[in-house]
Amino acid sequence: MTKVASFDIGCTRILSPDGRAVSSLPDFAKDRDTLIFLYRAMVLTRTYDAKAVALQRTGRLGTFASSLGQEAVSVGLGSAMQPEDILVPAFREQGAQILRGVGMTELLLYWGGDERGSDFAGPREDFPISVPVGSHAPHAAGAALALKLRGEERAVVCAFGDGATSKGDVYEAMNLAGVWTLPVVFVVNNNQWAISVPRAAQTGAETLAQKAIACGFDGEQVDGNDVIAVRHVVEQALAKARSGGGPHLIEALSYRLSDHTTADDASRYRDDAEVSEHWKNDPVARFKIFLTDNENWTKADEETLLTACIDEVDKAAEEYLATEPQAPETMFDYLFADLPADLAAQRAELLKEAGHD
Repeated sequence: MTKVASFDIGCTRILSPDGRAVSSLPDFAKDRDTLIFLYRAMVLTRTYDAKAVALQRTGRLGTFASSLGQEAVSVGLGSAMQPEDILVPAFREQGAQILRGVGMTELLLYWGGDERGSDFAGPREDFPISVPVGSHAPHAAGAALALKLRGEERAVVCAFGDGATSKGDVYEAMNLAGVWTLPVVFVVNNNQWAISVPRAAQTGAETLAQKAIACGFDGEQVDGNDVIAVRHVVEQALAKARSGGGPHLIEALSYRLSDHTTADDASRYRDDAEVSEHWKNDPVARFKIFLTDNENWTKADEETLLTACIDEVDKAAEEYLATEPQAPETMFDYLFADLPADLAAQRAELLKEAGHD
């Protein structure tokens, strides 16, 4: 037998769980202001998450997907992107969206069932949140194809969870990206749980990163609890994509410390001891230790930051709660250019019932 192919999958880690640098720092991580920027983004994301969960629990927000314990993934990939790049998120990338200029009020509107929340004032070409698992991956490939056909030095980042890698939508998008050498970076947030299905039960692959090999491009792992490492590998992959080097897949190893969404009860399928063990890898705590030990981050700095983040989130929540609801008939207004006759009749009936005929 002649060996015709072989491959290796590497994993990048720069900070250990106890906050020590175990690899050389990339240049951006030698700048204190950049490090504080990344830390603030993670703390703000976690503060926003806590407020959103509280709003949902008190009946003022719809079902919400927290990113607790996964902030380094979204903040890392979001900070690696250029403003002209395009983000195609799933439903746990709020850290990246906030960094890229999506308002927290807009995000709360979305989760509150108001489609105006997807009409971003900031990154106009970024895609809206995609709740269906993996269905946005072909959209990302399509956007990347458009960039290539236009000859633009831009790239697309498509983020999804580990469960999405078992969907045909994702494989088809990756296959086309490889065939057409598209400028797209796929980031898998491997938080070990596809809702209630553990990672080991939904794929026999030793790594999720190796799934890129079958599609003709490189894949790698990164410690998803290490924001410096995530930003570093995504920056490198994006630079390659923008320069014509084609797609890349990054499997960020993390853990979902919360329920899948506020509609879930994770205690039905995993025990508290397992979750407690993973709190040792908390990306926010890890980075705080690094800043304290290396950048003179003080208790006063921390308190000032927490106060500012809470104030910013509270203001966004107040704006969301003060927003007048959309008119009921708008549920018909954003699906079709020309409303089908049966839906047009329903819309007319709704207006009649409301006394607006």
